[in-house]
Amino acid sequence: MKRSERWVIAGVLALIIVMVGADLFTDTGQGVSTWHVMTEGIAGVAAALGIVYLLRGTYSLQHRLTEEVARSTALQAEAERWRADARRHVDGLSRAIDQQLTRWNLTVAEKEVAFLLLKGLGFKEIAGVRDTSEKTARAQSTAIYAKAGLSGRTELAAFFLEDLLVPRVG
Repeated sequence: MKRSERWVIAGVLALIIVMVGADLFTDTGQGVSTWHVMTEGIAGVAAALGIVYLLRGTYSLQHRLTEEVARSTALQAEAERWRADARRHVDGLSRAIDQQLTRWNLTVAEKEVAFLLLKGLGFKEIAGVRDTSEKTARAQSTAIYAKAGLSGRTELAAFFLEDLLVPRVG
């Protein structure tokens, strides 16, 4: 139920309380039977309890919403800290890989292909990304392996990842 709907219902219930109160005031002055006054009194009390229930529910919803917003804000801040920390590590790894590729005397194009190979792209995908032919991508990868003294893509990936992926003990 929307907040505005809750306030409309609370307003209607308050109007009922006022009307019942006015009726009770006039009824008691006219000597109306006790059961009639009690019945109207119960209706007024029920309307008052309805207002209390609605306002309590509204307060509870507002309180939970405030808590959820705070929790969401904290999670967003934590995620951003994690992303920034991960970015620093990835940037450092990227620079280290680039330095090794430079030590192997790879051309700029071969470096690009090496990074794409490490990302797991196939020759057709590399050709598409670099706007070259698949044959060119294969030839460049062969040149990379020869300059690095590696036998293929698996050894290229292992060269950079082997020390990063050491199993944790305990």
